[in-house]
Amino acid sequence: MPGGRLTQQERQQIALGLADGLAYAEIARTLERPTSTVTREVMRNGGPTAYRADLAHRATGQRARRKQPAAPRDPGTSAQAHGRDAEAVRAYEETFTTVLIQSGTPKMMARVMSCLTLTDTGSLTAAELVQRLQVSPASISKAVAFLESQGMVRRERDERRRERYVVDNDIMYQSMMASARSTAHMVDIARQGVGVLGSGTPAATRLENIARFLDFVSESIARAAEQARDILHTQPEPPKGSAT
Repeated sequence: MPGGRLTQQERQQIALGLADGLAYAEIARTLERPTSTVTREVMRNGGPTAYRADLAHRATGQRARRKQPAAPRDPGTSAQAHGRDAEAVRAYEETFTTVLIQSGTPKMMARVMSCLTLTDTGSLTAAELVQRLQVSPASISKAVAFLESQGMVRRERDERRRERYVVDNDIMYQSMMASARSTAHMVDIARQGVGVLGSGTPAATRLENIARFLDFVSESIARAAEQARDILHTQPEPPKGSAT
């Protein structure tokens, strides 16, 4: 099975496979590569609709050149805590980021979210994020603003008065509640359209049905989030036979 970096020819095969509508797993089998390799390659280079083999190959070369003179990344150092394998953690961070992108999170926002989520502290400063992700402060600022608007990140000041960006045990609850509020707002907008288009008309009926559907979804999300909130604060049980 081939190893190492993808070649330009392999990237061209990926592009052809995407154009033919093949799934990542099918493309990976053709290349004799893991599906995760193809998934990461596509998602970090524009996604399935914008992937171009030549641009992807050039971008990979540029990233490799940028990394050569750089000092080891902090994630590699911190990943060694608790006996972790630094390379395995980096690979998992890429996988986690890819899944976020596939779920609709913009690429830079997904990278920041992954970086924060996979730290033990759950918090980093803008400078730390810039160093870890090797991007501009403006990119970090924009990503954090987006994540904050979605209820996925919050800000706080540390003892040195530095602003820190935080994901904590409650952040997924807050994110779900923000989603419920956003969906409820769409309900209000849809029902405004019913009045504008005239109750009983085909378009108004469509909007009313959309409103009823989203109203049910919004209430279900909020109710489920409230019921499950305690799970986010559950501490893992100690391994059997361990000292207490």
